[in-house]
Amino acid sequence: MILRYKVSLPGIKGFARVYEVKGSSSLYSLHKQMRSDMDFPQDQIVLFKAFDKAGNVAARYSVFTDFGAGTIDSVTAEQCHKKGEDKFIYFYDTTNVKSVIVTFDGEGEERRNVLYPLLVESKGPNPIEFENGYVAFEDLPDDKKKDPDDEDFDDDEDFDDEEEEDDDTEEIYGDDEED
Repeated sequence: MILRYKVSLPGIKGFARVYEVKGSSSLYSLHKQMRSDMDFPQDQIVLFKAFDKAGNVAARYSVFTDFGAGTIDSVTAEQCHKKGEDKFIYFYDTTNVKSVIVTFDGEGEERRNVLYPLLVESKGPNPIEFENGYVAFEDLPDDKKKDPDDEDFDDDEDFDDEEEEDDDTEEIYGDDEED
């Protein structure tokens, strides 16, 4: 069984990742792949907070602590799916409360000669870029979006209409008339 999971950031349309995961893969293997692909810190305790279909917290899965439902290295994606835990908040940095949303996105076909979990779709930069002030085009307010194909689009509005003369070439090449 291959399960597809979409990774997103709350309120940000300009970021997405889609993973295919074998049902028998542990949450730990998904964690390791996401950490590698999205440059999450390596020295942080992580947590999968699972939700049921009604949106209630169903379980919490961590590396070292068993909160009653198992640890991320003992629980598989298929076990979670069968219990209806198809949405997670994955805290990749619990100290600073940084997370992404991981949502079941359907089943996929198993591919030959592929290692799972597998990143199959990617949109936008890694989450750290959004923390540093990056704003994707999709996330801009409508009044800030400009279409370059629009006839009213003017990408030179910040520049003066007059071009400055370039006198620097004389210094580089010299003036041959003086010799």
